[in-house]
Amino acid sequence: MGARPITRRLLWVGAMAIALAAGSAAPAVLGQRAVTPPAPNCTSPARLTPSQTEGPFYKGNTPERTNLVESGMTGTKLIVTGYVLTRECRPVAKAWLDFWQADDRGNYDNAGFRLRGHQFTDTAGIYYLETVTPGLYPGRTRHIHVKVRTPNGPILTTQLYIPGENRNQSDGIFNPALVMTMRDGPGGGKVGFFNFVVDLRAP
Repeated sequence: MGARPITRRLLWVGAMAIALAAGSAAPAVLGQRAVTPPAPNCTSPARLTPSQTEGPFYKGNTPERTNLVESGMTGTKLIVTGYVLTRECRPVAKAWLDFWQADDRGNYDNAGFRLRGHQFTDTAGIYYLETVTPGLYPGRTRHIHVKVRTPNGPILTTQLYIPGENRNQSDGIFNPALVMTMRDGPGGGKVGFFNFVVDLRAP
């Protein structure tokens, strides 16, 4: 039989195999995942994820964790997951992501680390965050802040948005390219999917 033609699917499977072979086990912090993001469907070279303002509420040295939900926290549970990819649509293992957001009342914790935390993608390039849907505050629609960095790359600072929000169109910072794909999640919550495309190395 002749050689099997190379397709995007085969390229993706090969990239995943390389990523899995590059590391040992996935970081223990990821634990059990209630959902798995669909395999990326992108064309190389993919468009880089747009950057956005950091805003006034960023704090460094956040705890490493994938679950930001704490006892007594109110709000609709939200899972945010996806891949960190290069422009060639290859998954990036051990990419660093740092998330921060307002609670369901629109308040940020500036004294501690409520709804703040960082994590690393697993060997397949997947990140996974459990949180609550952020609330509204004057001038802004619902959003989640995030910084993303590949092991040798520059930091991307951006924000993620929820589709169908009334304030999306009136928010001067809103970018439709940063809207998550949403679906119903386990336990009455929601799931948002988003793939970050980032530079692999600093210029």
